[in-house]
Amino acid sequence: MDIKEQILQLRDELSQHNYNYYVLDTPSISDFEFDTKLKQLQALETAHPQYYDASSPTLRVGGEVTKNFETVVHAQRMYSLDNSYSKEDLMDWETRLRKMVDGPIQYTCELKYDGASISLTYENGLLVQALTRGDGTQGDNVTANIKTIKSVPLKLRGDYPDKFEIRGEIVLPFEGFNAMNAERIAAGEEPYKNPRNTASGSLKLQDSAEVAKRPLECLLYSIVGDNIAIKTQFENLEKAGSWGFKVPAIAKLTDSIDGVLEFVNYWDTHRHELPYETDGVVIKVNSLYQQAELGYTAKAPRWAMAYKFKAEQVSTRLEHISYQVGRTGAITPVANLQPVELAGTIVKRASLHNADQIEKLDVRIGDWVYVEKGGEIIPKIMGVDLDRRPAESIETVYISSCPECDTPLVRNEGEAQHYCPNDVGCTPQIIGRIQHYISRKALDIEGLGGETVALLVHEGLIRDYADLYELTADRIIHLDRMAEKSADNLVKGVQASKDVPFERVLFGLGIRYVGETVAKKLAKHYKSIEALSKATLEDLEQVDEIGIKIAESVVDFFSTEANVQLVSRLILYGLQLQLSEEALSNQSTQLEGLRFVVSGVFETVSRDELKALIDSNGGKVVSSISAKTSYVVAGANMGPSKRSKAESLQVPIISEQAFLEMID
Repeated sequence: MDIKEQILQLRDELSQHNYNYYVLDTPSISDFEFDTKLKQLQALETAHPQYYDASSPTLRVGGEVTKNFETVVHAQRMYSLDNSYSKEDLMDWETRLRKMVDGPIQYTCELKYDGASISLTYENGLLVQALTRGDGTQGDNVTANIKTIKSVPLKLRGDYPDKFEIRGEIVLPFEGFNAMNAERIAAGEEPYKNPRNTASGSLKLQDSAEVAKRPLECLLYSIVGDNIAIKTQFENLEKAGSWGFKVPAIAKLTDSIDGVLEFVNYWDTHRHELPYETDGVVIKVNSLYQQAELGYTAKAPRWAMAYKFKAEQVSTRLEHISYQVGRTGAITPVANLQPVELAGTIVKRASLHNADQIEKLDVRIGDWVYVEKGGEIIPKIMGVDLDRRPAESIETVYISSCPECDTPLVRNEGEAQHYCPNDVGCTPQIIGRIQHYISRKALDIEGLGGETVALLVHEGLIRDYADLYELTADRIIHLDRMAEKSADNLVKGVQASKDVPFERVLFGLGIRYVGETVAKKLAKHYKSIEALSKATLEDLEQVDEIGIKIAESVVDFFSTEANVQLVSRLILYGLQLQLSEEALSNQSTQLEGLRFVVSGVFETVSRDELKALIDSNGGKVVSSISAKTSYVVAGANMGPSKRSKAESLQVPIISEQAFLEMID
């Protein structure tokens, strides 16, 4: 057998094993045997690059880095679904359908998987493009990342159309999600919030090799295209399965809403037995002809409805209330509960939010409370079972001093939360500020996690984030679980953070209300920390989108001597606390004072690129047309209502090309 035949045979064999394992869930060889064959194929392909094939199983491991995801217009819009919450909602929907179509209506019932929507395009049986849902009109090209997901076929089997799109959901099974969080917790990192957000975030990772490490799956259920020769949604699922796609194993065809409700009621009870997160049932008119007849509203198809499961609620006993201190000093009361199973997990704690919420619920220690778990991981208390309240129960009195440092709490007028004002002596605040400083969107210090920060503070090695720059390997090597290499890496990571750009350092300072976006605006406007520190309230309020609360917070930060000294130390240590020469040279004031509305689809640049050009040239992008709008930049398919409003207000409508000429 010659080299080419060996390569082709290995590719076919590995593709079949992939299909057996990830689509059919029936593995036919061991992981070791699979890895051995994969390495053999990689070696052959490396030695003989002339036989490169974009659909080779070796490309599943990733390695392609995408710094900016291209925005691509969907060939057909990806609509969201209308929601229903009761039998009455579904009956009303059926009544509307019967007024619009003739003949009997069948329904396909499918579980509503809680993941990230995706649209895959295949040409001649090969995956050529994968787009996120985006705003429904256009999405991000994440093809390199999607190719690493083992249940996505790179090459189809069977009798498939020449070109089509197939849509579905990228999901993260509970088993894989829990394993990922166990690793993060062991590494001293914050656990991910929930499978859905983690799956969605995975699609936008820049390094596809990192995506390949995540146990993502792809469930596909909707084929889109011309001349597909499919007549029903149920046939959609059957055809997709025969071409090699992983389709949802659970689906039901029924002739009535009663049949739909049977499906809903069964899975409302049994959904926690599933390996994936689900939050409802999607009901679709089965006939694609009837779907076309029913059409769409401005937001959703008329032929589909999402029935949302009610959030599960359980009753358990409130054993005591504890209070957590955040990095800003905000106090959060936490209900500590008698452990109870809820939505497939054991719940021991629930947030009580603030003093007002405790008073509103009149929740007391010893009460039996109703706990609900919605879309977020943290459960919440919905009410109290007053019939089971002990006769000797005592009304809850909110704490008046900090549980960590005993400083009297303050509550600002108009705010719901209490605060500990001891920001220099309260340990959780110190730890929280440093953890924020090293976080991914701020300084992103490699080799330093939240758990290590807490250890460094408790050991007295640091008291603020400027102290990080005085750490040496010999000072920290004695710490628990700190070997020589990890100590060196931590110190190197801290030193490397001196190259992080000004706007991220500014965000990392932890000024209240100064988030990532506000930090960018302030950095761009003032250009240096020195200029920002001298800004008055009036100056700050003149900056685009900076309101009185942010302005007061910035002025307050720089009026505190401890903060001024902290910033001075950062300057001394060489942090980037002014815009770089490159950033300054890229700034332009050509469009300063002008407000733009962007509408339609563009050819030369994407919508996001166009907005970035407006921003980088000093202009402001606004969402709606008013008398204050300077220009509307119009692409193809601009909405008639926007055009009409612009014309009535005499706002100039310019083309994409005219705008580009405006900024040279």
